Amino acid sequence: MGTRAIVRGVGHYLPARVVENAEFEATLDTSDEWIRSRSGIERRHFAAEGETTSQMAIAAARAALDDAGLEADEIDAIVLATSTADLTFPSAATMVQAGLGMSRGFAYDVQAVCAGFVFAMANANAMIAAGLARRVLVIGAETFSRIMDWTDRGTCVLFGDGAGALILEAAEGTGAAENRGILAVDLNSDGRHREILYVDGGVSTGTTGHLVMHGKEVFRHAVEKLADTAHSALDKAGLTGADVDWLVPHQANLRIIKATAQRLHLPMEKVIVTVQDHGNTSAASIPLALSVGRREGRIKDGDLVVTEAIGGGLAWGSVVLRW
Repeated sequence: MGTRAIVRGVGHYLPARVVENAEFEATLDTSDEWIRSRSGIERRHFAAEGETTSQMAIAAARAALDDAGLEADEIDAIVLATSTADLTFPSAATMVQAGLGMSRGFAYDVQAVCAGFVFAMANANAMIAAGLARRVLVIGAETFSRIMDWTDRGTCVLFGDGAGALILEAAEGTGAAENRGILAVDLNSDGRHREILYVDGGVSTGTTGHLVMHGKEVFRHAVEKLADTAHSALDKAGLTGADVDWLVPHQANLRIIKATAQRLHLPMEKVIVTVQDHGNTSAASIPLALSVGRREGRIKDGDLVVTEAIGGGLAWGSVVLRW
């Protein structure tokens, strides 16, 4: 017997403004075909002027609370994964706490860039297992449109804004892989690769800065490390790729997603793909994909789901859970 973190609810929010690839043709030497062939991205959402990461996170959180049939004060903690918080401090999570009208509990941000939601789920899972919280609202929310260099065709066409949320709740189980909930977690980072993906601003420069990426290097690391972390997490759970119902990867690039699925011997029919509609939403991409997959009736109760992501740091990891 043991306490396990099970999924109680899921929800997401996307800004109203949809930006098709063709919009970039007016300002950049690029085309819809160029963007699609290299990334699989067709469109993305951009936050409205004045629309913030915390506001999008609040909307996604409300959707998850509705899905779970819970009130905000029934949540013990909020863990929000983001690299684009509204302010240097306080945390976006505390802004969400206030926005939801939560008068109890605690809230904090996690920063692991595109791997942020995996790290946030791991945090929430550990707190539930340790008895520090019974219900945790885990959110990924980003406004990457605010850190783009609009003259760099290699990066600015790839990213989008949005938010997704998952509610994890403590439940007793036998510890078997057939039980619902988070079965295994695998987290990694390697700070030696900072230069291939970073933002050239912060308190050291006095600027917000822009995203800088060396795409070929990131691609090479991503395919290898994503497959390895998924295998590691499955091994910890005593499972194999054959047991997986759904791979829900970080939605950065369709070629990376396909290459990772191939290494896990999974057909694309078992992969939730949203990159064509959302672009790379960093820490928001996995909860967005989980929410869309659930809403479309694809992810069903009892399904074995593997999520994996890699981001700047480098930081990467995976979570194996039974829905």
